[in-house]
Amino acid sequence: MEIGFVGLGGMGQGIVPRLLAAGHAVTGWNRTAAKAEPLTELGMVWADSPREVARKSDLVFSIVTDAEAVRSVALGDDGVIAGLGTGSVYLDMSTIDPEVSREVNGQLAAAGLTMLDAPISGSPITLEQGIASIMVGGDRAAFERVEPVLRDIGSKVSYIGDSGAAVQMKVAINLTLIVEMVVFCESVALAEKGGVARDVAVDAMLKSVVASPVMGYRGPFILEGNMPEKPLADVSLQQKDMILALEVARRQGSPAPLGAAANELLNACRGLGIDHRDFVTVFDVYRMLGGMA
Repeated sequence: MEIGFVGLGGMGQGIVPRLLAAGHAVTGWNRTAAKAEPLTELGMVWADSPREVARKSDLVFSIVTDAEAVRSVALGDDGVIAGLGTGSVYLDMSTIDPEVSREVNGQLAAAGLTMLDAPISGSPITLEQGIASIMVGGDRAAFERVEPVLRDIGSKVSYIGDSGAAVQMKVAINLTLIVEMVVFCESVALAEKGGVARDVAVDAMLKSVVASPVMGYRGPFILEGNMPEKPLADVSLQQKDMILALEVARRQGSPAPLGAAANELLNACRGLGIDHRDFVTVFDVYRMLGGMA
C-alpha cells in the first residue's frame, strides 16, 4: 500500500521502518528534514510538504507534538487536506485535546475526506517489540479498512468509538502512566529510606502484583548509572501530556487529584533543573525531600 507519514520524531522513527518491513511504500515529511535521513536510507521517499505526502498516498499518518502542529499539517495551505484523495484515509496519531481532534475531523469531513484519530500507546521499546497499542476513533468502516496496516505497526489494535474517542482514551491512559511511575518512585524511596537497598526494592516491585509493562522497562532507570542519556520521554514532554489530562478533566468536571499531585512532582523536577532527564527522575525529588540526597 502507498502510505504517507508526517512527523518523523521519536515514534515516527520507529513506525516507518515497521511499515517498510511489512512491504508498504512510504513517503514521508518532517519539519526538520535532517530527521528523515535515516529513513530515506531504508527506502522511504521524501516529500516537500504534507500536501505532497497526501497526494501520493492511500493512507496518511501524522504524529506531531501538539494541537497547533496537527492543525498546521492537516489543514494548512500545504496540509494533508489539500492533497488527500476522496478514497484515502488520514490517521492522526498525536496526543492532543479530543475537541481539537474532532474539530480537525469536521473540517476534513466538510471537504468530503475521512479522518481517524489513532493515537499510539507505547514507547520506542514496545514499538520495536511489536506490542505497542493503537486506539482508533471515527468511522467504523474506515477503521476496518485500515486495520491490517495498523497491525503492521503494533499487535494491539482497538476500535474505541466515534471521532475523538480514541484520543480521549489516550489522554486517560497517559494520566495513569504518569501517576503510576510517580508513585513507583515514591514507593522505592520509602523502601530505601527504611533500609532496603534500592536495587532490591526495584526488583521486588517488578516481581510484585503492582508490576506493569511500563514499570518493567522504565523502573530500572532509577538505579545508579541506569538513567538513559536520551530519555524515552523527558519531564517537559511528559508534563505536556499531564497538563492536557488536567485541562480535559477540568473542562469535563472530572476529578483528577492524583494527576494534580503528580504534576507537582514534575514541577519540582523543573525547579531543580533536572527536567531534561526521563521523567522517572522524580525519584531524585523524593530522595531530596526524604533527606537521602
